[in-house]
Amino acid sequence: MAAAVSTADNDFFKSNVLGHPAGLFVLFFTEMWERFSFYGMRVLLVNFLTMAIVGVDNPGWGWSMENAGALFGTYAGLLYLTPILGGLVADKFTGYRWAVIIGSIIMTLGHASMAVETEFSLYFGLGLLVIGTGFFKPSITSIISEMYEGKPDKKDGAYTIFYMGVNAGAFFGMMLCGYLAEKIGWSWGFGLAGIFMLLGTLQFWLAKPLFGKIGGVPDKAKEVHEIEEEERTGVKDHKHNPFTLMDKILVAAASTIGFLYLINDPLSRIADLNLLPVVMPFDFKGEPFSGPLGMAIIGLVLFLILVISRLRRYAKVVRDRLIAVVIFAFFTVFFWMSFEQGASSLIVFARDSVDRELIGTGATVFNTVNALLTVVPLMIITWVLYLLWRRTFSKIPGSNIVLGLCFSGIWGIVLWMLYREFSADVTEITVSWFSILNSFFIIVFASFFSKWWESKYNPSAAWKYSFGLILLGFGFGLLAFGSSGLAEGAKVSMIWLILAYLFHTLGELCLSPLGLSYVSKLVPARMIAFMFGMWYLAIAIGNKLAGSFGGMITEISEKYDLSTFFLIFTVVPIGAGVLVALLNPLLKRLMHGIK
Repeated sequence: MAAAVSTADNDFFKSNVLGHPAGLFVLFFTEMWERFSFYGMRVLLVNFLTMAIVGVDNPGWGWSMENAGALFGTYAGLLYLTPILGGLVADKFTGYRWAVIIGSIIMTLGHASMAVETEFSLYFGLGLLVIGTGFFKPSITSIISEMYEGKPDKKDGAYTIFYMGVNAGAFFGMMLCGYLAEKIGWSWGFGLAGIFMLLGTLQFWLAKPLFGKIGGVPDKAKEVHEIEEEERTGVKDHKHNPFTLMDKILVAAASTIGFLYLINDPLSRIADLNLLPVVMPFDFKGEPFSGPLGMAIIGLVLFLILVISRLRRYAKVVRDRLIAVVIFAFFTVFFWMSFEQGASSLIVFARDSVDRELIGTGATVFNTVNALLTVVPLMIITWVLYLLWRRTFSKIPGSNIVLGLCFSGIWGIVLWMLYREFSADVTEITVSWFSILNSFFIIVFASFFSKWWESKYNPSAAWKYSFGLILLGFGFGLLAFGSSGLAEGAKVSMIWLILAYLFHTLGELCLSPLGLSYVSKLVPARMIAFMFGMWYLAIAIGNKLAGSFGGMITEISEKYDLSTFFLIFTVVPIGAGVLVALLNPLLKRLMHGIK
């Protein structure tokens, strides 16, 4: 433990950038380019799949929203399940840095496959993205956890800054990939995502000298020595709790059922091929019970048995803290179920129900605002790159040069886009433009929240979760109000969608980056990557539910109206937010002093 902290002090905390180690900002940019690629593709997927085949300038595949939502939900769900396995591989075999490289290369190939635009290349590309993310996602956050070992007071701020990198990448990825895809052609958008994934991989690899041993291949002899030392001295971070044969059986059974359920949903809808029974061998109140739903319930029960049995074997303090993680994970499901409508139903809402065409003064005002929204954040991120360049160029020149080339490319595309729009007679706002608002608001407000969490007014974890869920629900409430009484074929003002994204973002800043921080604080060191993977399981469930419910926007709108659809996502998160606030005293006791 002391050696790890000393290494972090020597290699990182003596070369600060904005009050944090330079290594954090290498990870900042690595994650930024990965998120550029991920969100650049993500904002296109449902729009591309559901865009009409004929009668439009840039035809898509003409899928129904139900089928597109099923595929997106499965893809998004699997993205957060594979980190469980990827985290274990990184923990035991490759180390975190190699896992990041492996994952990045696989994702680059996935983006290249997506750019081909055939049905096989689409599914194959999505599969590669899922596998690559499994290696990448838990490993890069685990590197941060290792860097800040022994400095828990700095973790919240570090994860919030890191989250700015996530959203800077998402901002420019959705704007530029979305613009090229909608204005020029879908392949341009998918292809641009792959190019920056490749460059992001290269800059991380070239920054290797900066990290020393942090995130390296696990030293098995050292790990065995640490365990023996803990047993000899009686000082240990947790009781050794190996997986029993029954644990492994439960893991295999629950994982298999969950995987089959995720794959079966789009497969049964799109190809009419069922991997699970269509109905269960019993009726429910005289009606046939859904086979896939029944199998999902069985898998969930098996997983709960696994979690409960393992928690019982830990010492009280560790057990209580892990129970707190499970409770937070439960509420995380409700958050992402609603928040991820931004990748499904809100895309269709923006395309079909929001007035996006501007002329004259309105177009000039929008283009001016859009230029400021784009250029100002890009200048800020470029300034951060300059600070990193000054601190680290002598040690990692190659990495800095690649980053410089990346930003030169981004500046070139941004200036071309702005010139094209200012020269046009009519401005039609792209569907993807609204999605960038989430990232823009995070860039604007992240530093405020970082300082809040480090001040004496820092609220408890439960209250942060409560604020996040209630703000999210309020954003959907604005959409419900704005779309109420909407006549068939009419469109709403874009201000309602802009305000919704503002409140969704404020809610996200209260909850999402802090979730990772609390896992790293509450979970014993040698379980960290695995528990990050378990945390992503909750997000996976939320994402799958988001895709399933988002796919119902057409059905609910036709049967009731758009306002009713958005009211669902108003009531559920606000109710969850009130409940988690009521659990604040219990959660404080379970966390045993962790703040």
